[in-house]
Amino acid sequence: MVLSLTVVKLPKMEKYEIEKLLQEQMLCRIAFKGDKYPYMAPFQYVLMDGFLYFHFTDYGKKMRLLERDKRVCVEIEKYRPDLSEYNFVVLRGELEVVRDPNERAKVINRIAEEGKQKLSTNFLAAHGFKKEEGWSSFAPERQVVIVKLKEVAEEIGLKSPE
Repeated sequence: MVLSLTVVKLPKMEKYEIEKLLQEQMLCRIAFKGDKYPYMAPFQYVLMDGFLYFHFTDYGKKMRLLERDKRVCVEIEKYRPDLSEYNFVVLRGELEVVRDPNERAKVINRIAEEGKQKLSTNFLAAHGFKKEEGWSSFAPERQVVIVKLKEVAEEIGLKSPE
């Protein structure tokens, strides 16, 4: 006996829905091309001037992987705990380290401001800082690497059926 499977496709998000999701959320996952397997890690992000910006520590596996291949996959999601409603966006593109000091400072200040408003100081450890230092320690004077998703080759937004 052969079972016939019905394919159910999730509805695509409209551009305005994708933009809204990117503006509302602040955490994502980035997948890098790893040595043997993909390497994925969570990141705080900000959306500014049409670009997604992220903070990386200047040490660790992700910097080595980024130096080797700038192509990544970024995933951002929003869902209800019971998954009655959900949506997610996947962006495939290239990361670039921000070298302009003004752009870098603007992004760092915005990440720190959003962190102060919405996140525990416990999350500072993900940025390489001690929670006792508080979000004011996340400042342009510190050794902070800012990267942006510069070239988006593909954008996919899917949502739960209505």
